[in-house]
Amino acid sequence: MSENYSISYGTGDTSFQAAGGVTGIRQLVDKFYERMGADPRFSTIYNMHPDDIATSIDKLARFLCGWLGGPKRYQEKYGPISIPNVHQHLTIGTDERDQWLTCMKESIDEQTYEANFKDYLIAQLSIPAEVVRSRSNQ
Repeated sequence: MSENYSISYGTGDTSFQAAGGVTGIRQLVDKFYERMGADPRFSTIYNMHPDDIATSIDKLARFLCGWLGGPKRYQEKYGPISIPNVHQHLTIGTDERDQWLTCMKESIDEQTYEANFKDYLIAQLSIPAEVVRSRSNQ
């Protein structure tokens, strides 16, 4: 008997598991920051980060774990988070938002994720990216 399974990302920990759990998310974030630091197309957003990029990597990886339905690792170490508030000291316009999304999409594309999860993930990440842009101190 053949069963037709439909993955419902965003339910429970399905997205967290699809991203490879803690290890897969950390690989994505490492690739994201590596690309951002090496590719001049992303220099504007890279230069918005503090000199201690390791902390930024840790924060994003921990945040994504919880945001994707896994353990709330960010809150365990850093406390509660509001994405727009964390970025309120920055000027983030359309160009900066698009740089971030392009860098993230290219980093996601390099992962071994299922194609439909890659599409889902970048679509979901576009939502907070736009909220941050819309609330930025421009």
